[in-house]
Amino acid sequence: MDSVYHFPYSTPVVRILQITDPHLFALDNGQLIGVNTSQSFQAVLDAIQQTAFDYDFVLATGDLVQDHNREAYHRFAKMVKPLQKPIFWVEGNHDIQPQMRNALAMYAQMQMAKHILAGDKWQIILLNSQIHGLPKGELAQDQLAFLTAKLTAYPNRYSLVVLHHNILPTQSAWLDQHSLANADELATVLAPFQNVKAILHGHIHQEVDAQWHGYRVLATPSTCIQFKPNCDTFTLDAVPQGWRELNLMPDGSIETIVKRLDCVKFLPNFAAQGY
Repeated sequence: MDSVYHFPYSTPVVRILQITDPHLFALDNGQLIGVNTSQSFQAVLDAIQQTAFDYDFVLATGDLVQDHNREAYHRFAKMVKPLQKPIFWVEGNHDIQPQMRNALAMYAQMQMAKHILAGDKWQIILLNSQIHGLPKGELAQDQLAFLTAKLTAYPNRYSLVVLHHNILPTQSAWLDQHSLANADELATVLAPFQNVKAILHGHIHQEVDAQWHGYRVLATPSTCIQFKPNCDTFTLDAVPQGWRELNLMPDGSIETIVKRLDCVKFLPNFAAQGY
């Protein structure tokens, strides 16, 4: 966790591609609530490659697999190879260790570092919010200590904090019980530092761009099923799968956009009561 990735070049703008929650299976025909997750993920990857966004690296923010199968991680690594950029990742509640780390470590493109020094102005800090066996999240004391250490060591760099679980409520009772359990503790750790500009996560399968204690909070659609906001019971959405592009600017601002597939080919079983 202490390793740091230094980008080998200096750039005024750091460009990041975020993909999240693909929920892949070991087998080609694996489906999550009626959606073949490999096919929807491939459609997103194909669409990304057709855009003009020249990203520096990729953040994969958890739930890479659904079936707890080591082979699904190999599937992920092979599918993202055409992106041809370094890929950093965090654990989601559906991921499983050490299978995740051991499988991804076999691919040079998959980066193990959780601290990125990018350009002249930015650092990206990746945190593990997984509680083994539970859908909700928590930042353990070692993760909070890691965050504190990096913010302390680089006070002059703007910081982007990355994890899987959501900080803000989604106004959906069924989903909000699976949020980050110790968000208040995270706020206490962040409070002394002036250069934390945003928190980026996945988990909720929907788009968010909001404020929390003065920090910008960004969430991104899944590459498979989408959860409908503001629904107390489990409800799926008909909006297409998506991804996020981010430009980290030299003045500390962030320019970002969510993009989605231009079709609704991958629709789930809307009668499902959960997953």
